[in-house]
Amino acid sequence: MLYQLHEFQHLALSPYRAWLNASRTALTPFENTQYGRHMRAGLEVAERLTRRYNKPEFGIHHVNVDGKPVRVREELADETAFCNLLHFKKDGVSGQPKVLLAAPLSGHYASLLRGTVEAMLPDHDVYITDWIDGRDVPLDAGAFSLDDYIELMTWYFKLLGPDSHVIAVCQPSVPVLAAVALQSEDGGIVPRTLTLMGGPVDTRENATKVNAFAKKHDLNWFKSNSIHNVPMAYPGVGRRVHAGFLQLQGFLGMNMNRHMNAHVDHFWHLVEGDGDGAAQHRKFYDEFMSVMDLPAEYFLDTIKVVFHDHALPKGELMYRGRRVNTAAIKDVALMTVEGELDDISGVGQTAAAHTICPQIPENMRGRIVQKDVGHYGIFNGRKWRGIIQPKLAEFITTHGAKPSVSKSKSKKVSKPKA
Repeated sequence: MLYQLHEFQHLALSPYRAWLNASRTALTPFENTQYGRHMRAGLEVAERLTRRYNKPEFGIHHVNVDGKPVRVREELADETAFCNLLHFKKDGVSGQPKVLLAAPLSGHYASLLRGTVEAMLPDHDVYITDWIDGRDVPLDAGAFSLDDYIELMTWYFKLLGPDSHVIAVCQPSVPVLAAVALQSEDGGIVPRTLTLMGGPVDTRENATKVNAFAKKHDLNWFKSNSIHNVPMAYPGVGRRVHAGFLQLQGFLGMNMNRHMNAHVDHFWHLVEGDGDGAAQHRKFYDEFMSVMDLPAEYFLDTIKVVFHDHALPKGELMYRGRRVNTAAIKDVALMTVEGELDDISGVGQTAAAHTICPQIPENMRGRIVQKDVGHYGIFNGRKWRGIIQPKLAEFITTHGAKPSVSKSKSKKVSKPKA
């Protein structure tokens, strides 16, 4: 019912948004007057606060490779009901290390990693998991659980081959690590390096407010308060999802004062004619306010396995009735990246992967704890580009020579139905 009310509210505000846009246009002749600047600024802020933000584009069309501009094209490398594997194909460039970016399935679109992709592209052949909005997946596609996520990762390992590298950003750290462990135990195809960035591998370490909230409420509370049916007018009508607008409320609630101040600042940037400041605000919030629905099964599995049971670090995570043994990982180099100021995955939560993967040699490990950055700054922004990414690129180069596959024991991996 809540989802239907949200949709009704959005439709009810449509005439108001139309009036806001028309009023801004009408004020164009007065845009250089003090009155006109104030009024147009107020109207823009009001319109942006009430609009629906659609899925953003990556918008990466060119990149410099060895000092020369190269065209970049998005190609669909693989397609399933819940996820597209996008390949950022560079014209005339080959032989670069293949990198799979496992984007979070946690509310925002994969385009949130635009800066991550841009920094990796000059020296790497980049693929990314582009998740489908849950409201757009028809019911006949079936469910999508944590097990399905793990299975999809093993399929991508096979698709990209044993000379690839995987980077899991935030929430995918758990299913990606599990997939590598299962494939390692089976002698299957695994990436040469595994990088976990700001991921909740063990949320008992340095618990944050996010961890405490999830731990405080039992699974029935989440089922009752966070799961809703997709309403009519969407392809996924009737599907049970954790609605994106609820996730956005959670994101905003964590730092409400900061977001309120940002919109006030945007108003004054517009009034004062600060085009750069206004453009930066629009760019950030166009991305931040764009959210997607998550399959209910995956959301609830994550709450239970990661935040309630701590199943992976305790050695109790089960995949389709089989225990996940992270100690089976021996030939995959492991890098963990954390932010000193991360208020979502506290310092130590991601590095816990080193403890539960004891068979990886010390010379195949790396750990970064970046000072003065929060969660977002781990994979976007100045310190990501200038400090973290170069270290990560060096790690990939250093450990990119040995294929990680045992043909004698390798099992056949089929494409997931989901």
